[in-house]
Amino acid sequence: MNPHHHLVPFSFDLSTMVKRSVATLYSHLVTRPTGRALRLGIESQLGELGESCVSVLDFTQVVVLDYSCADEAVAKLLQRFLAEDRPADAYFVARGLGEQHREPIETVLERHGLALVAEIQQVGFTLLGLSDTVEHAAWTLIERSGLADDDGLASALDLDRVVVDDVLNDLVGRRVVLPVPGRPRTVRALSTLFTVA
Repeated sequence: MNPHHHLVPFSFDLSTMVKRSVATLYSHLVTRPTGRALRLGIESQLGELGESCVSVLDFTQVVVLDYSCADEAVAKLLQRFLAEDRPADAYFVARGLGEQHREPIETVLERHGLALVAEIQQVGFTLLGLSDTVEHAAWTLIERSGLADDDGLASALDLDRVVVDDVLNDLVGRRVVLPVPGRPRTVRALSTLFTVA
């Protein structure tokens, strides 16, 4: 059975996790050790879950996020779950992001060549991090429609299907869209997993 038939939702309130595991003011995610502790806690919980899941990184209660903590808690977390030996088949979505979170997160994502789907207040779902113009345009169309295949995207973007196939493979590889089981070259937006909440 394909693991994407049933994705388990799993939410991490980052401020609560810090309050439990790190001796610091929990609404302030600062310092590399704090970010490392968060990352290791998330990795451990997802490894124990042992199922395919979409993991929400909830920044709603986080007042301050510095670059070193974002590097450990976001960039290195994504890198770990892009690896072949990842602890679980997890996809990540950031929620509750304000401007104070967005700049450090985008900076570390771009530095490492990573991308992350985020739900931004008063904006909706958006793609943060490094992506070229065609990738971003394709992701935006997938996000708007919820579901897309290579033929539809090739037509909408006025591109050769071979080029679109490469773009879809890259977006799937970055884990910012979901492959649809039993439907080759068809992908689903991560946001569709949150339509019933």
